[in-house]
Amino acid sequence: MTRVLLLGGTTEASRLARVFAEAGVDAVFSYAGRTSLPKAQPLPTRVGGFGGAEGLARYLREAAITQVVDATHPFAAQMSRNAITACQITGVPLLAFERAPWAPEVEDQWQRVPDIEAAVAALPQAPSRIFLAIGKQNLSTFASAPHHHYLLRLADTPGALPLPDAFAIIARGPFSIAEDEALLTTHRITHVVAKNSGGEGAEAKLVAARRLRLPVIMIDRPVLPNRNVTDSVETVMAWIHHGADLGV
Repeated sequence: MTRVLLLGGTTEASRLARVFAEAGVDAVFSYAGRTSLPKAQPLPTRVGGFGGAEGLARYLREAAITQVVDATHPFAAQMSRNAITACQITGVPLLAFERAPWAPEVEDQWQRVPDIEAAVAALPQAPSRIFLAIGKQNLSTFASAPHHHYLLRLADTPGALPLPDAFAIIARGPFSIAEDEALLTTHRITHVVAKNSGGEGAEAKLVAARRLRLPVIMIDRPVLPNRNVTDSVETVMAWIHHGADLGV
């Protein structure tokens, strides 16, 4: 019997959940629990952490999981590392379902940096108006550059912001290019900071920045241990049913 744990939280994970449900795959959808109103899924759903790699390994055994599909956000590095370790501990096969990263076009003014700290260091010295398109997890790191004005767009109300000069918009995407161009223009944004999460749903801000000739500080994805990765739903489904024959 096959029983799949789908580690979710992305548009791609929701897409897989629909495919699994339609195909009758026995699967559990897992949310990390970072948003107050997670999207409903057509699969049995659990919300919250597992308690590290050991806790996840324990869950895999107790829930009789036979395969794990990691469709978490490309920057949810700790969860992905825990999945790799837990699957090594238990011998449960793991496949990552991950969208390709964005690549700059000729007109883009990107400065690529390896992590959040490097993004802060790359900010201009003069006070500027920054669209901080990185979610809410790493905002406090930018408190070391308090002379900038920060525009935030968050899925949930964040409570007290760790930045002295910030304005938060509460909205959920995807957003159109026209919407993001209007956002950047209305707030007189001079620089964009973004994580290279890839995918179509969050790309509009980059196209808008290109059109407005705004510099973008692009944070590269965290480096993870080697694992099997695909961006194809068909490959995921074939792996679930015939994984040993696919060489992934």
